[in-house]
Amino acid sequence: MTSLNHVLVATDLSTPARNAAERAALLSKAQQAALDLLYVANPAPFERLKQVVAPDEALLTRVLETAGEKLHALAAMLFARYAIAPGVQVAPGTVATEITRVVQDKRTDLLVCGAKGQNLARRLLLGSTVQRMLNRMPCPLLVVKQAPRDAYRRLLVPVDFSPSSLRAIELAKAIAPQAEIILLHVYEAPFESSMRFAHIDQDTLTHYRNVIKKDAVEQLAALSQAAGVADARQIVVHGDPSWRILEQEQELDCDLIVIGKQGESVLEELLIGSVTKHVLNESRCDVLVSL
Repeated sequence: MTSLNHVLVATDLSTPARNAAERAALLSKAQQAALDLLYVANPAPFERLKQVVAPDEALLTRVLETAGEKLHALAAMLFARYAIAPGVQVAPGTVATEITRVVQDKRTDLLVCGAKGQNLARRLLLGSTVQRMLNRMPCPLLVVKQAPRDAYRRLLVPVDFSPSSLRAIELAKAIAPQAEIILLHVYEAPFESSMRFAHIDQDTLTHYRNVIKKDAVEQLAALSQAAGVADARQIVVHGDPSWRILEQEQELDCDLIVIGKQGESVLEELLIGSVTKHVLNESRCDVLVSL
C-alpha cells in the first residue's frame, strides 16, 4: 500500500465514534481518499423488543431513519470542518457481516472505529464491534482513542521480524508519510528462566542476553533497510513485549502505534494475538492493526 484510496468509518454515533470519523476525515483529506460513513442496526434486538413490549413493525425503520439523520448531520460537520464530503450509508444486519460486505464492495483500504470505554470493562472487551472486526480483519483497522487535533506526528512500530513486520512498516509509511517512524523490537532471551533454575551465574546470563540483543539489533537494521526507512530510530529492549511497547509509547510521546495482528497460523485467524490485544486495551494513543 503506497496510499489510501478509500476509508470507511464504522460508527455507532457515540462520542468515541465521532472522534474516529474526524480522524478518518483528516486522513482522507491529506491523501485525497474517498470517505464513507456506515451505521449498521442489528434487527435481532428490535425483534425481541417487539415480542416483549409491543408489536411495532415500524420500530426498526424509525431507528434507521433517525440514524440516517444523525449520520447526515455528522457528514455535514465533517464537510464544514475538513472540506471533505463523505458518503453516508445506513443498513440493517449483523454488524460485523455488514461492515465486511461494505469493505469488500468498496475495496476499502482502511477501516476506522472508535474505542469504547475507559474503565474495567474496557480491559475485558474493547468494544464488541472492534473485537469482532479484529477477528475478521478484512483490511487494516484503525482504533481511535483520542480526539484528533492534527496529523499523526510520531509512530511507534513494534516488530518481531515476521512477514507482518514489513507490512506494518509499509502501512505506517502510507498512513502518515510525514510522521517520524520509530521501530521497536522487544526481545525475551529463550530458556532464560530455565537457566536461572539451573543456577547459572549472572555474568553468563548477561552475556547470553547481550548475544541475543546483538542479533536483534542487526536484524532490526536489516529490516529498516529493506523497508526503506534506514534512517528511522531503532530501539531494542529486553522484557515483556506487552508492557515494553506501552512504556515506549509513553516515554516517546507517540500518537499512533502500528502493530501486526500477530501470527500466521490458523489459530491466529480466530484469536488476535495476546500482545496486540493488550496494546489495544491498554494504550493511550490510537492503534492501527495491520494484516
